[in-house]
Amino acid sequence: MMKLDRKEILKALETITIAGEGQNMVESGAVRNVLTFGDEAVVELVLANPAMHIRKRAEADIIKTIQEKVNADAKVKVNVKVEAPEKPEIKGKGIPGISNIIAVSSGKGGVGKSTITANLAVTLAKMGFKVGVLDADIYGPSMPIMFDVEREKPISVEVDGKSKMKPIQSYGVELLSIGFFTTPEQAIIWRGPMASKALNQMLFDADWGDLDFMLIDLPPGTGDIHLSIMQSLPLTGAVVVSTPQAVALADAKKGVAMFQQESINVPVLGIIENMAYFTPDELPDNKYYIFGKEGAKNLAEDLDVPFLGEVPIVQSIREAGDYGRPAALQTATPLEASFEELARSVVQETVNRNDNLPPTEAIKITTMAGCSAVKKK
Repeated sequence: MMKLDRKEILKALETITIAGEGQNMVESGAVRNVLTFGDEAVVELVLANPAMHIRKRAEADIIKTIQEKVNADAKVKVNVKVEAPEKPEIKGKGIPGISNIIAVSSGKGGVGKSTITANLAVTLAKMGFKVGVLDADIYGPSMPIMFDVEREKPISVEVDGKSKMKPIQSYGVELLSIGFFTTPEQAIIWRGPMASKALNQMLFDADWGDLDFMLIDLPPGTGDIHLSIMQSLPLTGAVVVSTPQAVALADAKKGVAMFQQESINVPVLGIIENMAYFTPDELPDNKYYIFGKEGAKNLAEDLDVPFLGEVPIVQSIREAGDYGRPAALQTATPLEASFEELARSVVQETVNRNDNLPPTEAIKITTMAGCSAVKKK
């Protein structure tokens, strides 16, 4: 009868790393024990990151590696135990009444991040969630146009003896944007600290009420505003929007790296591929991959973060955004279905993240340089 050798198995497992960890799974201590009974091997694995896709990947890698490197007929069982780190005390103030704060980010401009945010918000509201949007794109606030409230001005209300801003409501979504405090023609020429102060006021001096989701529409890139938000707030997670072409993907990768940097450590809920393909009205079954095919989907796989879904280039999305009525409000259309699928993915990944990870701390920045450049493998 075949007998498996424990040492051989451990040697084989030294060739596998767990996503997000530098060392192999034996060195890192993830392999707690290996037991052998004749042709059976039981690997006891301890993971700090309990995300389902990481767990499944580790299990599959272990089984495949033992069967390839030790014995093809080995019967392998993997027992996974999750030991998530202790829940840290949250630094920085949360906003009372807001359950999940999700940053919507992109490495570069022009990938449709604000359009995705607006359509995601109205879709979540249609699904019955209470939703707020903070337009943190200080220098290019587009939410007032997309929600058709360009000329609105928030009023002041008294809450517990304090004067607070009342967000503007449109299509069932609570909305605040720097665009409400300037005229549409006015350029905002502010240094970073002024922009950060304005954002903090919109976050903490507003009467947001109870929200299931607050979406924060971040400016493009990885800079001052991003750090201010992450310093002020414990974010639940971040969503990165990219188009499929290489130029956009290179920047999306940096966007993901920013949130995953050790000193920031905001869970990335996933990547959304916008402008995935073009379908003309007169040829509804045709798909033209103008910017390349499935680039963001492949990037999500490479970075081992969830792929949340794709949105096509459709003229009506742009028209609807310009007209102030997000395209996801159109009923019984492929677009509505595409945004619903996206919203469901975001909700599911938020639930997974809340079940499996401790709350995010608001980051502490200790040097003038802020968070230095980081290399991500």
